[in-house]
Amino acid sequence: MSTLILGLVLFLGIHSVRIFADGARSRFIARHGAGAWKGVYSLLSGLGLAAIVWGYAAARAEPLQLWAAIPGMRHLAGLLVLLAFILMAAAYVPGNGLKARLHHPMLLSVKLWALAHVLARPTLAALLLFGGFLLWSVLAFRAARQRDRAAGTVYASGRAGPTVVTVLVGAAAWYGFVFWVHGAWLGIRPLG
Repeated sequence: MSTLILGLVLFLGIHSVRIFADGARSRFIARHGAGAWKGVYSLLSGLGLAAIVWGYAAARAEPLQLWAAIPGMRHLAGLLVLLAFILMAAAYVPGNGLKARLHHPMLLSVKLWALAHVLARPTLAALLLFGGFLLWSVLAFRAARQRDRAAGTVYASGRAGPTVVTVLVGAAAWYGFVFWVHGAWLGIRPLG
């Protein structure tokens, strides 16, 4: 479990710099350059991600159940993850209405993905992993909205065509991941 926790501290820690120390980040970039920041960011993210994967795999081998599985949670989680995939697509499809309305759909995607997994996986390791990402995404979303307000950021309005493409791409990616990739990659078939 300690490897999982270390990975979360490294990965979510470096991803939280804009939340808690944006000024220090800006000073580092001014002093050392954007390339140096990206190097440190990538190194710590990579190390953290590796530790998360390794630590969670080890914890899954001997799970500590926190509560009894609630009937129907897998299906609710599947629906939440579908919405998360659509929001993730919204972060990348230009001109869609979801991004125009929500402004930071990737962070909302992480929120839904993490919440779905907290509901569906009642183990200590899952609570640490997905609960950590849930807490981070809530704080990151709030910080991003505060930066938008401070900068007076205005988002372009969305159009119907790109919004439909966003929903279709997100739904197709969800379908492929849930019914093929998740089981092959992680050994768990969420809805199968």
